[in-house]
Amino acid sequence: MSTAAPTRSAWFRTFTPRPAARIRLICFPHAGGAASAFRGWAAGLPASVEVTAVQFPGRQDRYDETPPSDMAALVAAITEEIGPLLDRPVAFFGHSMGATVAYEVARALPRELRPALVHLFASARRAPAECRPLAPEFQGDEGVLRYVRGLGGTGAALLADPALLDVALPVLRTDFGLIDTYRHQPGAPLMCPVTAIVGSDDTYNTPAEAQAWSHYTTAAFGLHVLPGGHFYTETATEELLEVVTERLAPAVRP
Repeated sequence: MSTAAPTRSAWFRTFTPRPAARIRLICFPHAGGAASAFRGWAAGLPASVEVTAVQFPGRQDRYDETPPSDMAALVAAITEEIGPLLDRPVAFFGHSMGATVAYEVARALPRELRPALVHLFASARRAPAECRPLAPEFQGDEGVLRYVRGLGGTGAALLADPALLDVALPVLRTDFGLIDTYRHQPGAPLMCPVTAIVGSDDTYNTPAEAQAWSHYTTAAFGLHVLPGGHFYTETATEELLEVVTERLAPAVRP
């Protein structure tokens, strides 16, 4: 296993480098979210796992960059940069919109890099073919804000601050545009195990809907329901990282 640091890219953040880790967990944030959502995850995972988060353009230290206009462009840009991170086994974790992005990046990997992907975690997101355009009441800026506030979580609470809202709204507008226009294109299933995770009180993605992820892999599938709503990742973090640790155990054993 190589212990060399991968080439630095504007797309990825590793807050706690672990050069000797046996596996790299690459995390994809939710709509309006950023890499910092995963800043503290390393502390809750074994030393054999290094956490790297994707930083989409248009937010935080990439605020001045123009985000891709559609899902295909976003996926292509990430896929072009991700190769150096696949120098060891990797798992993808995507939350909400990030689960769709992670899945599409997994499908887009060049054939020679696909064996490096050993697991996909799809969190708080319907299976790709079940994704639908936003309902009319969630269209436009006011509709998007209504939707985000309904999801709850720290990000929704921050929107009450007018200054933060001015910064967040362009990002939300772009990300929800990606969600609204995304259409799954049928293709071969993944060859790595898939774990779907959902909050017990999440009305936007129920356990029954999450079960449909089982059709997207030829390998093992698991479904976990954790306490909380759409952003159970904030309130049941310890339980979530226990699930991740358990599911990755086969890949990190010596």
